Amino acid sequence: MSYFVPSLALLVLASGTALYLTRRHWLPPQFHQYVSVPTGGTFADDLEAGLSSSNFDLSQNIDANDSRSGLDGAAKREILLIMKKRRMQFDDARKVYMEQKFAANGIGADGRPRDPKFVSFS
Repeated sequence: MSYFVPSLALLVLASGTALYLTRRHWLPPQFHQYVSVPTGGTFADDLEAGLSSSNFDLSQNIDANDSRSGLDGAAKREILLIMKKRRMQFDDARKVYMEQKFAANGIGADGRPRDPKFVSFS
C-alpha cells in the first residue's frame, strides 16, 4: 500500500508529459495551425511580418514609396504557415510554397512541365 501513491503520481506525471509532447498529433488542426496574418496591406507590414530576406528584399519597395498594396494575402498566409509549422526561414518557406504551387499545376521542381507530350529543344 505504501507504493501505491508514489506509483500513481509517477504514472500521472509520465502520462501528462507524454500527452504534452505529442499534442501536435492528437489536437484538432485548427488549434495548432493558426497563423495570424498582418492586417495591413503595405510592403512595410510585410517586412515587419518577416516576409523579407537578402534574396527577397522589400526595403527597396519601401524606399521607392511603391504604391502597390504589398504581397498577395493568400501567399502570405501559406508562407507564414509553412514558416511556423516547419520552423523554416523565409527563403526556405518561399521555396517550399513555390514547389507546392508547381506540383499543383503539373510543373516539376526544376520548372519544366510534367506533361509526357512536352518536347523541349536545347
